[in-house]
Amino acid sequence: MHEKCGVVGISLTDRDAARPLYYSLYALQHRGQESAGIVTHDGFQQHSHVEMGLVSEAFQEGDLEPLAGSNGIGHVRYPTAGSVDTCCAQPFSVSFKSGSLGLSHNGNLVNTDEIRDELANLGHAFTSDGDTEVIAHDLARNLLEADLVRAVKRTMNRLHGSYSLTIMHDETVLGVRDPQGNRPLCIGELDDGYVIASESAAIDTLGGELVRDVRPGELVVLQPDGTGYDTYQLVDRDHSAHCFFEHIYFARPDSVINEELVYDVRRQLGRALWAESGIETDAVMPVPDSGRSFASGYAEAAPEDVEFAEGLMKNRYVGRTFIMPTQDERERAVRLKLNPIRSTVEGKTVTIIDDSIVRGTTSTQLVELLHEAGAEEVHVRIGAPPIVAPCYLGIDMASREELIAGDQSVEEICAEIKADSLAYLSIDAVAEALNKSKADLCLGCVTGAYPYDIEGEQTDREVSRPSVDQASADD
Repeated sequence: MHEKCGVVGISLTDRDAARPLYYSLYALQHRGQESAGIVTHDGFQQHSHVEMGLVSEAFQEGDLEPLAGSNGIGHVRYPTAGSVDTCCAQPFSVSFKSGSLGLSHNGNLVNTDEIRDELANLGHAFTSDGDTEVIAHDLARNLLEADLVRAVKRTMNRLHGSYSLTIMHDETVLGVRDPQGNRPLCIGELDDGYVIASESAAIDTLGGELVRDVRPGELVVLQPDGTGYDTYQLVDRDHSAHCFFEHIYFARPDSVINEELVYDVRRQLGRALWAESGIETDAVMPVPDSGRSFASGYAEAAPEDVEFAEGLMKNRYVGRTFIMPTQDERERAVRLKLNPIRSTVEGKTVTIIDDSIVRGTTSTQLVELLHEAGAEEVHVRIGAPPIVAPCYLGIDMASREELIAGDQSVEEICAEIKADSLAYLSIDAVAEALNKSKADLCLGCVTGAYPYDIEGEQTDREVSRPSVDQASADD
C-alpha cells in the first residue's frame, strides 16, 4: 500500500497534547485528505480518535475532550492503493503484554508481504492490508524481547522501503526516519515541549522553532514530561535517498526540508528552467497553485519585457486533480478548477509553467482553454524532469501505462497536448537546486532506477535486505 501522509508527535510539560496535534494535522492536511486521527496517553491508558475524511470532518466539537494526556501522535492519510476505509486509517493502535502502541506512518514498504507472512506464521492476526499494521506488530514483538531502542533498531533492520514514523509506546513519543531518509521528518521546540512532524509548517503553526531534520536512520525519543529529547543513530547508509518530488510538488512552500526552504528551491528551479529552455513570450503564467513559485523564478530570470501574469483563476473549492480517482473525474475537474482570465491571454503569446505532467490530462485541457480564450501561442515549461516510471515509495504517480512520458518523447508529448513548444527541467538542474548529489536523491520516477530493491524494477545502488536472524542479531 502506497501512502503519502502526514505524521506528528508531541510531548508537552503540563497541558493536553490533543489540541496542538489537531492544529498540526490542519497544517499537514495537504499531505492527506482521506482520514485523520489522534492517539494520546495520559500516563495510565491510551485514548484514540480516528475517522475518515478531512480533519474538519474527522473531528467534531467535543471529540478532543476525551483525548487526555500531554503526549500524543497524529496522522492524516491519503491512500494511493489498498483499502480506503477505517481499518487502514491511522494512527494504528495495538495493545500487547508490554503496554500500548500507537503508530503513524508516511511512506511505503517494499517487503510488507514478506514480514506479514512471517508474523502470521508466528500467530499474529492482522485486521488490515496496510503496511503500518505490519510495522506495529513487528515492533510489538521486539518490545517483548528488548528495550525500546534495541526493539526499534531490530524493526528498522527488518523494514525495507520508505518510512517516517511517529510512534507512541505508552506515554513515550518517538520519531523514526528510514535509513535513506526518503520521506521528510523534523524536530521542533515549543515553549512547553517538543514536536516531531513531517514538515516544519506544522511547527510554525504551533508557534514553535524548527530545531533540525531527523537524520536518516535516526530514532528520536521525546521525554514524556516535555523537557527534552534523546537521539540514537541506529542505522547508517553511505547515501540518502531523499524524494526530490517533495520539493517539486508535495511539501508546502513554507516548509523547510533538508535545510532548504521549499519556496526558495522552487524559485531556483524556475530560474534554472529559464536558463535551460527559456522562450520569450508576452506573458509567463503559473498553473495555480503548483506552478506559482517556479513561474516567479522563471519570470525573474527572463528579460524585463516578459511579464509575469496571473492568467488562470483557480476555484479553491475543488480538490487536487492529481488525486482524483478516475480519468473522467480528472477531465471534468480541470474545467471546474481553472478558468482563463481572457484579458491576460487574448491576442498574446503565453508560457504556462507547472511543476509536473503526470498523465497529461490537465496540460492538454489547459492549452485548449488558453487557445479558446484567444492566446496566439501557448508554450509549456515544466519545473521537473519527465515522469517516466511509477512511485513505489509513497506518492500516487499512476501506473507506467498511464504516464504520458512513459513511452513518448518530449516532441510526441508536445504534439499530444497541442502546445507550441514544451520543455522539462533536467535531472542535473534538480540536483543542483537541492544542493544534493544525484546519488543522495530518489529519482526513480524520472529515471526508472530506484534506491530500493523493488521486484521487477531496476535499482541505482547496492541494496541489501536483512534476514530475520540478522535483524535480531544486529543489536
